[in-house]
Amino acid sequence: MKPIQVGLLGIGTVGSGTFHVLQRNQQEIRRRAGRGIEITMVADLDVERARSIVGEGVRVVGDAREVIANPDIDIVVELIGGYGVAKALVLEAIAAGKHVVTANKALLAVHGSEIFAAARAKGVTVAFEAAVAGGIPIIKALREGLTANRIEWIAGIINGTTNFILSEMREKGLDFGVVLKEAQRLGYAEADPTFDIEGVDAAHKATLMSALAFGIPVQFDKAHVEGITKLQALDIRYAEQLGYRIKLLGITKRRDEGIELRVHPTLIPAKRLIANVEGAMNAVVVQGDAVGTTLYYGKGAGSEPTASAVIADLVDITRLATADPDHRVPSLAFQPDALADTPILPIAQVQTSFYLRLQVADEAGVLAEITGILADNGISIDAVLQRESAEGEKQTDLIILTHETQEGRLRTAEAKMQALPTVLAPIVSLRKEELA
Repeated sequence: MKPIQVGLLGIGTVGSGTFHVLQRNQQEIRRRAGRGIEITMVADLDVERARSIVGEGVRVVGDAREVIANPDIDIVVELIGGYGVAKALVLEAIAAGKHVVTANKALLAVHGSEIFAAARAKGVTVAFEAAVAGGIPIIKALREGLTANRIEWIAGIINGTTNFILSEMREKGLDFGVVLKEAQRLGYAEADPTFDIEGVDAAHKATLMSALAFGIPVQFDKAHVEGITKLQALDIRYAEQLGYRIKLLGITKRRDEGIELRVHPTLIPAKRLIANVEGAMNAVVVQGDAVGTTLYYGKGAGSEPTASAVIADLVDITRLATADPDHRVPSLAFQPDALADTPILPIAQVQTSFYLRLQVADEAGVLAEITGILADNGISIDAVLQRESAEGEKQTDLIILTHETQEGRLRTAEAKMQALPTVLAPIVSLRKEELA
């Protein structure tokens, strides 16, 4: 049987990894797919560099539209990134009747509904395993492996840059800015790390997982997003003393009134497996009603780990290339006409626990006043830690862990506590998840 012919748009880190892994494991992949899969055409602005990677036998062009226009190309792999030209090329490839594989989480999180609708209308597949958590097969797990389950919640460390920074802050007691510079020097962080450190990259990925888990459209614009730039080493130390570690989590939960979709620094009990995921590694915990808790762990980025996910999509499409489009696995796991209009909840309606750090005057009655405000707002306390003042100090740190409450209540109480003359600095509040 004639091999499936693939056109590659962009041959950077992931593209070159895809080409080399596909070449190296060609025989094994053919045995799995039932026919060969060959990259026969590559588009890249740096034509000479691309030629040096692929060698003879692969046509290299500078214009991606030449790949899309080639009638021999069955699958287009988009590895350009971003929202602009990548969106135009993906839609043009779909219009030309090509299946598409992409690692572009930003594109799908923002424009996924339009892209998936276009693919369905044309009877082609858009596959995106590589868009979330690199080499970890979390998309396939949500779309197929856990299909019998009613998913209750997902919590994931899905950005390696921020996890590396938080690991270094905890281990070395350094502040964010110092560790960021080291991460950039080592190549873990980009020269412009904004998407990573502000939580945007993780929110793109969480948006896709939420759609797959709950059968809703992709709605990145409704996600609550906070990064790690304001996190202090002091709070990481206090969390450790209380038996918690702080991770940047992408969280999505099913509630009776809607879906939570949020990314923010989160305290997790140190005994949880996910709390012990260090460095640039990724991990995702999924809670299903039938299977219980499952954990997916591995490299969330890198040339060959991400290539592994790209090639898995190529194999899936090859297996299903001749199947009736209506009988393929839906892009978002649920049949397109069965997607729910369940709302994404505003952050004020989220239910979670909190860590509060208050710098207060070291005098009698302060703790009673603060706990009174919390009680008046229906917020119960789980634990209190008060740092002993050094001799002569007139202020101290008061750490409070709350039980689960609605975020809006906590913010009301926080504003009242902040207004107290005995509260001497801005209150630090971080969300806490038991993930039990």
